[in-house]
Amino acid sequence: MTQIPHPDLSEMTVNCAVVTVSDTRSAETDQSGVLIKKLLKDAGHSVVAYTVIKDDGAKIVLQIQAFCDREDVDVIIFSGGTGISPRDTTYDVMESLLDRILPGFGEIFRFLSYQEIGSRAIASRAVAGVYKGKLVFSLPGSSNAVKLAVEKLILPELVHLVKQMRGE
Repeated sequence: MTQIPHPDLSEMTVNCAVVTVSDTRSAETDQSGVLIKKLLKDAGHSVVAYTVIKDDGAKIVLQIQAFCDREDVDVIIFSGGTGISPRDTTYDVMESLLDRILPGFGEIFRFLSYQEIGSRAIASRAVAGVYKGKLVFSLPGSSNAVKLAVEKLILPELVHLVKQMRGE
């Protein structure tokens, strides 16, 4: 039985930016990005920006900085580039940039993934934290991983984490 922590009594719409990191996907073929946007909107949050970028460290840095400069963005959700192949650079960029890391996010994500896919979960470098006053999540690119992370971890805690980050 999953325990739910104290509920967030106030309703709050969180403004989110969604970034898919992929060398092969486009906005037309990006099922994971579409799924993230749908799940956020269905939960009453707003998607104020969406883009697909190549898996390139410099491009990831430029994109996160651009979204951090926007006042209408509270949260940035990346998908893709969290594995260990030579082209997977998202985690390395995130680890070097994040001001504060939420280690529990990656730990619990890998635990939940292990329950679904077994030992392959060790290859995931999903991570979350805070960068320049924005909450940042970095998820694997598969639709199943996105669904798991957004439904089981991000949505239940999104409002609470944003409020904590703001000192509310």
